Amino acid sequence: MTKLQIFIPFAFGYFLSYLYRVINAVLAPGLTSDLGLEPTGLGLLTSVYFLTFGAFQLPLGVLLDRFGPRKINAALLLAAAAGAATFARADGMTGLTVGRALIGFGVSACLMASFKAFVMWFPLDQLPRINGIQMAMGGLGVLMGTAPVEVALSVTDWRGVFTVLAFVTLIVAAVIWVVVPERTIENRDVGFFDQLHGIRLIFSDYTFWRIAPWTALSFGTFMSIQGLWAGPWLRDVAGMAAMTVAETLMWTAVAMTGGFIILGAAAERLSRRGFPAMTTAACGMFVFMALLLVIIFEPTRWAVAVMILFGFFGTSGVLPYAVLSQSFPPHLSGRANTALNLIVFMAAFMIQWGMGAVIGQWPVSEAGGYSAAGYRAAFSIMLGLQVIFFLWFVFSGGVRGKGR
Repeated sequence: MTKLQIFIPFAFGYFLSYLYRVINAVLAPGLTSDLGLEPTGLGLLTSVYFLTFGAFQLPLGVLLDRFGPRKINAALLLAAAAGAATFARADGMTGLTVGRALIGFGVSACLMASFKAFVMWFPLDQLPRINGIQMAMGGLGVLMGTAPVEVALSVTDWRGVFTVLAFVTLIVAAVIWVVVPERTIENRDVGFFDQLHGIRLIFSDYTFWRIAPWTALSFGTFMSIQGLWAGPWLRDVAGMAAMTVAETLMWTAVAMTGGFIILGAAAERLSRRGFPAMTTAACGMFVFMALLLVIIFEPTRWAVAVMILFGFFGTSGVLPYAVLSQSFPPHLSGRANTALNLIVFMAAFMIQWGMGAVIGQWPVSEAGGYSAAGYRAAFSIMLGLQVIFFLWFVFSGGVRGKGR
């Protein structure tokens, strides 16, 4: 057995999770033209992934801590495959929404199962780096969801893309089931009410509530924009053609992949020198806010460069997951990370849908584009909320907590 048997199968699962998450940014023109979706409808359809994904996080934490990451991740990926097949065959908003909801539910374990497995198999001080490399596999999923998908659309349509994804998801589920070894799980025989008590311990922890709100707003905003609204913004505000949009999103994904690896490695190395990992995360999330401010001012001439930086520093929101893994006992690690993930994905659902509602307050152009003022208003609201929770983090002593 090698640690690659642990890392690679879960990495493929998370690759698919992120591909599903962002693919609508490229498919949006086809979906809107085929179904006549308004911004609010497009936002709801895409964000329902976050809703079902986030809603399952607390039960998921209990299941991971009780049954282990291998069985849970493989089983749930079967639901994701069914969701992709449903999406591919849908002929209306209802079918698309059901398919998207099943996909979100089915991939809800991909990241948390890997984090749980890493806690079980890797030294704790390596978690920021290992988690960062795992997140980079999500970045490769984003890469696949940009220019390669645009190329695929020249051969087939969005239905064909999702049919292929359904088959690939089945294969990944089988790989996780067959390749990943089992390991004895500490406290797996703990009763249901004791499991709930563990959740209560996490949600009553002051350190958790110093970290979670700003993390949720930062990472949720990043996922919402990158996973949907970055594509339309580049089209409507920066004036890019479809292939140029896809290429820009691809380079943003490259930057995101690098951000996961570089920031994760930096956090690990700096923490060994006495610089807390949460402080590294806070610095990155602050830069991310500054970049969002730049985007609000519509830097069309430097749009590609700004989006690349946006992709790099948007990954800062993953570092607090490792911080929380180190802050609770190993048998609570699954529930600690899924508790944070619940808040992050509920925020992402509301942000992505809410942005569509805000953007929809302005009239659509004759060419079918959305108003620049709508984007500006939506992004400004999200920046303002991040500033509020940044101030809460700072003045509540967020960078000085134990184990940071």
